[in-house]
Amino acid sequence: MNALSLHITGVVQGVGFRPFVYNLALQMGLSGWVLNSSDGVFCVVEGTADAVHAFPQALRDQAPPMAVIQSVIAEEVEPEGFEGFQIRESHAIKGAMTLVSPDVATCPQCTSELDDPTDRRYGYPFINCTNCGPRFTIIQDVPYDRPATTMRDFPMCPECAAEYGDPANRRFHAQPDACFVCGPRLYLNQADDPDDWTWTPEREVSPRPHRNRDTEAERSSAILDAATQLLADGGILAIKGLGGFHLACDATNEAAVSRLRQRKHRWGKPLAIMCRDLDEARTHCAVNSTEESLLTGTVRPIVLLRRRLDAGLSGLLAASVSGDLGEIGVMLPYTPLHHVLLGRVAGPLVMTSGNLSDEPIATGNAEALARLASIADGFLLHDREIGSRYDDSVVRVVDGIVEPVRRSRGYAPFPLALPFQSDVDILACGPEQKNTFTLIRGAHAFVSQHIGDMENADTLESYENTIELYKRLFRVDPKLVAYDLHPEYLSTKFAMGIDLPKLGVQHHHAHVVSVTAERGIDTPVIGVAFDGTGFGPNGTIWGGEVLVADWKDYERVAHLALMPMPGGTGAVRRPARMAIGALLATDLLHHPGAAALRSRLAHGEETLLSKMVENKINTPATSSMGRLFDVVAALAGIRDDAAYEGEAAIELEAAADLDATGTYEFGTSRDPDDGALVLEYRPVLLGVLEDLEQGVAAGTISMRFHRAVVRAIVDTCVAVSERAGTHQVALAGGVFMNRLVFGGAVRDLALAGFEPLTHSKLPLNDGAVSFGQAIIAWARRNQI
Repeated sequence: MNALSLHITGVVQGVGFRPFVYNLALQMGLSGWVLNSSDGVFCVVEGTADAVHAFPQALRDQAPPMAVIQSVIAEEVEPEGFEGFQIRESHAIKGAMTLVSPDVATCPQCTSELDDPTDRRYGYPFINCTNCGPRFTIIQDVPYDRPATTMRDFPMCPECAAEYGDPANRRFHAQPDACFVCGPRLYLNQADDPDDWTWTPEREVSPRPHRNRDTEAERSSAILDAATQLLADGGILAIKGLGGFHLACDATNEAAVSRLRQRKHRWGKPLAIMCRDLDEARTHCAVNSTEESLLTGTVRPIVLLRRRLDAGLSGLLAASVSGDLGEIGVMLPYTPLHHVLLGRVAGPLVMTSGNLSDEPIATGNAEALARLASIADGFLLHDREIGSRYDDSVVRVVDGIVEPVRRSRGYAPFPLALPFQSDVDILACGPEQKNTFTLIRGAHAFVSQHIGDMENADTLESYENTIELYKRLFRVDPKLVAYDLHPEYLSTKFAMGIDLPKLGVQHHHAHVVSVTAERGIDTPVIGVAFDGTGFGPNGTIWGGEVLVADWKDYERVAHLALMPMPGGTGAVRRPARMAIGALLATDLLHHPGAAALRSRLAHGEETLLSKMVENKINTPATSSMGRLFDVVAALAGIRDDAAYEGEAAIELEAAADLDATGTYEFGTSRDPDDGALVLEYRPVLLGVLEDLEQGVAAGTISMRFHRAVVRAIVDTCVAVSERAGTHQVALAGGVFMNRLVFGGAVRDLALAGFEPLTHSKLPLNDGAVSFGQAIIAWARRNQI
């Protein structure tokens, strides 16, 4: 007889791994035991030599679908003569770390039971098993066992307990396992509802009492019917989900969608919709095979899809959902509550974050009833606590490449594997916009879920709480802190308040390194970092940067020419200001093509802006490519005022006529201070103005500008490649969220003999900056 002791690490808790090990051992005729620990799963198997030695590979080959095995460490031990195979009680090891599964969309087996009138969980809005359901949003500590989750207040009924304790059942040790009798229940708070439907804090006694199944099922169904009627009547419904609240309304009802925008103070920014199924999504959007797999997979993020051009089909949606944009954010139901609700409504629902704009999403019932009272007409609540705030993830597919836009539910907190082993834990605090933080421990980088724009105290509090949660769950004790150089960012101020060694990191260097580190490349590359804002060490605002960078250092080898920002952030909110500033800087203000823009200015505005630029009053200089997009959008008459960051650029992209011919061209010069190549935008603006003078359509102007940007990227990389000594080009920054720029740059760089590098696990926008900060901090500490 032979025996092996095995230590399995990775995402191996909360995914049915122990029952899998149990059943695999029995199938292979092995005896022994398995248990969860704070640092993974341990097991011992005894049996014939062939079976014992085949067991580790069988673990890898046949692992449950949601498991991610990172290592299997096997050690020969002396057989102890175990009888049968046991699943032992979990045990905690102080300081030990294990990975935690993200939340998982409802699996096909649970969906089938949900729709089966003969099943005891028919219609139960919280059905789940070891293959699906909440994970990270309910966990509060490891090992992952029910007492360490927000399901601790729900003692199981005998039937659920029997499933939970049966290794042959797919609900064996499914920590959220529950039913109508013993699990979370729905509530509906709106005027004139029965008292039994209304949630109050007094309802949440611990432990929760058991209920009659039939009575509870009827009550739940009646609540869902009433919620459906509220939506059909044009109402706005706040729905408690996995990681926070959604605000929902009928996506085909223009009055309802407009009212939601007004109450939420969400002006202009497109809204996501949830469709019942893939067929319904296809009535509004074109869906390719890659997008289909994303929509129907285990994560089910919001997928940015192309509108269908068929007359009358895309028009079924209210105009206020996404305006004239060519994309719609679409997701399919990913919780059983979504399934039972979408199965009742007549069409797609708007599903947007449950908050006032710029605030974090609400997570608690009392919090939502207070904060969303001015928005929602009713509240569809439940009594399972949300342990961690999570937005929906957002992805898009560009030329076959899956591009994360927002990494959150379903992806975080799964870590990125590092190509090194850090001997010190590191906290990187991230930027201001689209903030995430990163914690490094050993060979893992835990990039947080999307936190949001760090612009108020509520978001800062959520950020601080989430850092503490990650530190607790993953046993991280930072000894080094990385931060953005901008002194006014809340994330920077937070870092400065920590009594630990600190290291400031330039924003665009972090962007570039976030790409190369994800790809495991520590040698110098050409980094093209185009975005809206980043603090430059020379005191200007960077954003159109070409760097030669490794993980430790960088050299700025090219950048966009400086342009004035009259009013600073006021120019970001009003692209017309940026356009006037750029025209003044290039002596093009009086070109006939600028007449339309000048005519739209407020009385005295041109004079005021001219004085600000001339005297450099509240007019910082920027090399931002994102701001140049704003300039062209305003000149073309597409957007003078922006309700949200990037709106002008998004609409400029949407307006592009893909069949238009021609391009503009950037000029070049040399920076007298450091010799860097300077991309002169004056020739581009002159081309735009001449087209405007000739009455050329905005769609043609947009397409020509996009081509000019792509050409500038390639030409600049050609110009600096000999000096850089590399043909690898990392693309990063929010400008590359533009399909035309991203797709064109990847294509044309490859045609020119370069190897374009992009993200596959992190967004190209500021959501990846904290990861780059953490890598740079490690590299500088270790002087690689």
